Amino acid sequence: MEEALLFIKTNPNIAKINLYNKLCREEEELSKFIPANSQTDLEKIKEKIKDSVEELSKKELLHIFSWFSHLYPSNPEEIKTQLFVHGIDLFYEIPSPDHVQHFLQVLADYEKSTQQHFDYIVNAQNFNQFLIYGIFFTALLNKEHEEENILSDYLKADHSSLYTLAENQFYLKKPEEKTDTNLHLYFNDLYDLTKFYKGSIIQL
Repeated sequence: MEEALLFIKTNPNIAKINLYNKLCREEEELSKFIPANSQTDLEKIKEKIKDSVEELSKKELLHIFSWFSHLYPSNPEEIKTQLFVHGIDLFYEIPSPDHVQHFLQVLADYEKSTQQHFDYIVNAQNFNQFLIYGIFFTALLNKEHEEENILSDYLKADHSSLYTLAENQFYLKKPEEKTDTNLHLYFNDLYDLTKFYKGSIIQL
């Protein structure tokens, strides 16, 4: 089970200067967080960042996160600040393993229904469509508990096909398979944080 789920926006122009220069200055330190053939792998990481930080694999990005976490072990906010300064914006986190599992289950159902596959990096437009579906799906869950979702009502008129998809999925689920009703907060927050964003979203 995933411990936490991180959501990241990138600034490739900043990363190719700040992050690349930091790697060049401190490559010996970073190499401690890269397994075998570290020098070869480190050179690959540097070359990718020179082109675009979004070319990094999930594993390579995790190496960088491990390195920054080691640099500021007792200060999570400083980790976020330093990553941001170096072109990696950790803008949201789902910290609860149970909520991560439920979020990923909603994503898996969406992928199956739409016959799309989301890699760890996805363009914001596709991610936005999934979030709207998630808002509708979790609003239907909460409706059973007589809780209203104003955002869902607002979005329904412009996204009727996504609402129908969410509704169909909701009725397909057996009651015991339905996800946590608190999940709607994550979908609402993520929608608000990404609705005008045009780049890529990374889930880590």
